Amino acid sequence: MSIYREYDIRGIYDKELNEQSVTRIGFILASKIQGEYVAVGYDARSHSPILFEYLVRGLNAGGKKILAMGLVPTPVNYFANYQKWDGTTPSASVMITGSHNPSEYNGFKITIDKAPFFSEDIYALGRECEAMDYIPKADKREVTEIDAVVRYVDFLVNEFQHLKAMNTKIAYDCGNGVAGVVTEDIFSRLELKTTGLYVEPDGTFPNHHPDPSEEHNLEDVKKLLSSGNDIAFAYDGDADRIAVITHKNNIKGDMMALLYSMKMDKPTVIGEVKCSQVMYDELQKRGCNVIMYKTGHSNLKVKMKETGADLACEVSGHIFFKNRYFGYDDAIYATLRMLELIHDGIDLDAELAKLPQVFSTEEIKVKTTESEKFKIIDKIKELLQNPPPSFPTIKNIIDVDGVRINFENGWGLVRASNTTPVLVTRFESTSQEDAITYEKAINDLIEEAKNGVKNSNVSYTD
Repeated sequence: MSIYREYDIRGIYDKELNEQSVTRIGFILASKIQGEYVAVGYDARSHSPILFEYLVRGLNAGGKKILAMGLVPTPVNYFANYQKWDGTTPSASVMITGSHNPSEYNGFKITIDKAPFFSEDIYALGRECEAMDYIPKADKREVTEIDAVVRYVDFLVNEFQHLKAMNTKIAYDCGNGVAGVVTEDIFSRLELKTTGLYVEPDGTFPNHHPDPSEEHNLEDVKKLLSSGNDIAFAYDGDADRIAVITHKNNIKGDMMALLYSMKMDKPTVIGEVKCSQVMYDELQKRGCNVIMYKTGHSNLKVKMKETGADLACEVSGHIFFKNRYFGYDDAIYATLRMLELIHDGIDLDAELAKLPQVFSTEEIKVKTTESEKFKIIDKIKELLQNPPPSFPTIKNIIDVDGVRINFENGWGLVRASNTTPVLVTRFESTSQEDAITYEKAINDLIEEAKNGVKNSNVSYTD
């Protein structure tokens, strides 16, 4: 059951994701889909085409026909749900990808009726798969190939014709992920001045790990930026997350949202609980409607649909545009919208320099166990009802996802990761001294909560 995660299915190829498990996943998934066609694509990992065949067998055995995209970025997979293919719109899509995980991993991101299939739906699917005692077999292989890449590239090139031949010099790093399947064609047709690194998809990731939220993975593209380029972009393994780097800033997702919203008319913007208070405050000053919500790309997509929001963001670089787009996270589209800002005369660094200065940490991960992480959060909530006398003054607490404690000059966050056995913390303040104080106070609270949970787990026998 460990492969069935909050937002997707993910595990080690052959050990956890093999012919038996994947064929069963396809068969059970077919029963959750009302329509006839499922669009399936995969990333650059060497075992992705093998998992494709296993999954197809299961889906076919469950009565579904396959629209096969081949090697594509995850946003192209999402895009396919909004297109007609020989008069047929897919009822669902599956992206076979391990995202930014090491090369031995793979997995499935599932969309049904243009909405993410996640959380309890995935866990329930897992329970049904685990209860099966046979491998389903299809009467015949029903697969139709579609060229989703060409359709997607044509769409973006048409949408961004106004950027054609702009003077900005652009560096970008695909990290040998699947972004390179579309970037060169889009940039070439728009006649952009680009230099790309590690554009060729290679699922062994020979140059660096394809996770742009880790600073050390940006070293090569930063060097390329400093050698005569104006801006740099980097993508994760399946191209649904972006890093934007200027000569002065590594622009995180919450600050990107501030910049993107400059060209929108009082948009509704959703941020996750890890986003800076600066983002929320500045958007409110502009008259925008701002919503703080749970971390996770699936959660944000659902909330966008529920609220009709124009834009959503995660600090890690998932950016979701409903404004002029379809409402899913697409790093390639986000690249072109950032270039559009520059094209329209916005100085990114100058705009960021106008913002209030805050001192903030990156995400800090505290190791725990799968069985204890949510119990620790519950214990922290209990302790906060009567905090220690030395604890900083609390203004209010937001518990939409973990605990975000607002203090007089900043905030601290503790939440349980939905995908790994860790607690995630982040701290921010207008004063560096206060940021350190908040961090220490909350870390002490975490330790007290961990000890409380451990003690409650102890059983005594005669």
